[in-house]
Amino acid sequence: MTATSTTVYATESFTAEERQVLDRFFTNLDSPVFGIQNLPEVVKGALFARYSRSPKSVRRLFLDEFYNHPETGVVSIADHVGSGDPIVDRKRAEDLYQRVFTEYGDDSVAQVGGAHLACEQASNILTKVLEWGRLASYLEQSTRYIFYDKKLGDRYRYIVPPEIAASPHAALYSETMDWLFDTYAELVAKLVPYYETLYPKQEGDSGFVWRSTIRAKACDDVRGLLPASTSSNVGIFASGQAYEMMLLRMFAHPLAEARDYARMMLTELRKMMPAFMRRVDIPERGGAWSSYLEDVAGRMRTEAGTYEGPPEPRPEVVLVDWDRDAERKVAAASLYPYTNLPDDHLLTASESMSDVDIDRVFAAYVGDRQNRRHKPGRAMERTAYRFDILADYGIFRDLQRHRMLTLDWQRLGPLHGYVLPESIVDIGADGVWREAMDRTAELHGALAPGLGADVAQYVVPFAYKIRFFFQLNAREAFHLLELRTAQGGHPDYRRVCQEMHRLIRDQAGHRRIADAMQFVDHNDYDLARLEGERRAAAKRAAAGIADPE
Repeated sequence: MTATSTTVYATESFTAEERQVLDRFFTNLDSPVFGIQNLPEVVKGALFARYSRSPKSVRRLFLDEFYNHPETGVVSIADHVGSGDPIVDRKRAEDLYQRVFTEYGDDSVAQVGGAHLACEQASNILTKVLEWGRLASYLEQSTRYIFYDKKLGDRYRYIVPPEIAASPHAALYSETMDWLFDTYAELVAKLVPYYETLYPKQEGDSGFVWRSTIRAKACDDVRGLLPASTSSNVGIFASGQAYEMMLLRMFAHPLAEARDYARMMLTELRKMMPAFMRRVDIPERGGAWSSYLEDVAGRMRTEAGTYEGPPEPRPEVVLVDWDRDAERKVAAASLYPYTNLPDDHLLTASESMSDVDIDRVFAAYVGDRQNRRHKPGRAMERTAYRFDILADYGIFRDLQRHRMLTLDWQRLGPLHGYVLPESIVDIGADGVWREAMDRTAELHGALAPGLGADVAQYVVPFAYKIRFFFQLNAREAFHLLELRTAQGGHPDYRRVCQEMHRLIRDQAGHRRIADAMQFVDHNDYDLARLEGERRAAAKRAAAGIADPE
């Protein structure tokens, strides 16, 4: 294990030959944060895509699955990477950027330069901090395809926050986390044969397809035991401007892990795009901005303290705000680019439209959709919905990825209770599940008074519920609800999105908008991933790749 600042991370071992290869493409070989360089964009993208479904680090993945594969062209690239090579010598480009910025003050230049950054061994609290920004691309390690039953270094895949490591609770924290992961390992080992018996392999399916489907089903159910301290890997591609804003937020964050990680990220980004990172830690520039964010957060915590109260029983999904005239406004907005009339004139004209008229405009604007990727245009952005959702942290992690909508969330804690999957009851493990929830709630209660509610979040398992809101326009609702109700989705977030769709239709009364979302799937499925795995197998077969039995 190696210490970076105040947080301890596992260090991966590489042979001398492997290090010689990796040095050409990664900005360091020892830190959990590192940049990827000197590779074609398509190889970086493929590497991060594979990363999301593998327990390996991205450097190990690169060696095992990319470096010696001729089709990637990586070996050929490596032969031409050396000191003074234009692919790694950025001095002229940096000088140009500095001249443009200095002479013209053109901040937008930082929007067109990007970098790939691998962020490993980040807690599931930190991953949400990393993924806050809209204008960046993220791929996060999935809990649906990976078992968390193996250790990374000398402990399971969880972090020990600096605040807890320096407290009297450190030993109890590690003991409880180890017990949670031991329990996870025991239950996932029981769930796999349970589902194999319940859903035997079907004729025509390869053993690989069947096992992958069963594995995903078991992972879906048992992930509720994973604590928020569980470490994850996140691949990020972002512009210099997006990274700058990310770091400013992180330096203002109340958690030491976020601030420590920001320092590591800044070190690596300065190796790849130093000019874009120049202002981040200048006291009167980035420092002042981070201080402003920190000050506002402190003021709001004080204000919010007067509004705390006991939770009240509520449905999982509540539609709290919508526009009663939404469909009339959408009809007017859809006509706008096809006429020469002002926007307000069209809105006035829509007020005299009959229901038949509006139906006809909607039918023309929605058109004949052949699949969920065929979406109506920006007129659907004329109206919006605001949902308040209380769901387990696992669901929140999945749905939080939709960054183009507006969302925010409250702290994770045991206040709102937890979920208990039916399969856990079926295998007789409901007692140990409840014990896990009780033990972590007790530890949370011990940590919060002295270390604060932000730090106490680390011990809370994914099964506990968290409150968050979504505010999204109808066009984004098409994307979210049709994607997240697809057959292969997790059954819990499918249920949340199905209810959002029902509320748009029945409570808001927006029948035309809801009916246009024709690819929202309200069916239930026993093995949600099976059809997806079959389609993937068919693609592999078409490419001449046989599945292992």
